[in-house]
Amino acid sequence: MQRLTSFARGAAGVGAVVAYQVGAHYAAATPGAHGMGLAMALVPPLAVALVAATRSTHRAWLLPLWLLVCGVLWMTRAPLAAHFDWGLYLEHASFNLMMAYVFGRTLVAGREPLCTRFAHMVHGTLTPRIARYSRQVTLAWTLFFLATAIVSTLLFATASTVTWSTFANYLSLPLVGVMFVAEYLCRRVVLRGEPHSSLFDAVRAYRQSEQSGHATPDATEHSR
Repeated sequence: MQRLTSFARGAAGVGAVVAYQVGAHYAAATPGAHGMGLAMALVPPLAVALVAATRSTHRAWLLPLWLLVCGVLWMTRAPLAAHFDWGLYLEHASFNLMMAYVFGRTLVAGREPLCTRFAHMVHGTLTPRIARYSRQVTLAWTLFFLATAIVSTLLFATASTVTWSTFANYLSLPLVGVMFVAEYLCRRVVLRGEPHSSLFDAVRAYRQSEQSGHATPDATEHSR
């Protein structure tokens, strides 16, 4: 039952992402859909901000602030709608830059690379080959997300909104899938003879560690 619930949540999450991307591209490619485009640009960050404010110990002033921001956005919706594509671009670029930061910050001396942390969760003790490879994979993901943000910026600045939207909404996620497959095939070659694991093993181990309170950065930050 628990596995079915997890699958349903995962499927719902994927469905929500796909629906958002289809809606965002429709707004970018359809003349007169500025209102929908503005909603696609503003609703996700406002929803995240609302959840964060609700869970914060400072909700007493964060929630009124959130309502104030919503009020200002509503009053300025007309000029904002005329430039909704900027909101969609900033969402896409900032997400990829954030992911590049999440991976890249763990490459700093004294920290454990993120993919090495995942490998520890799956395999326990790592051989030097796996530790070195997992660090290289962390760097590869950092560069991948950084390159995605750069390409998104170049297309937004030089190409049509529809061309940029096609890349951002229809190609970015498939490229992530291609990256996973390419890394898996590379791992099979580079780490031949070493114990292998799938992406789902890493995700499962990470979730289990989070639930048990063992997947905190402080616990693994200086383990190397």
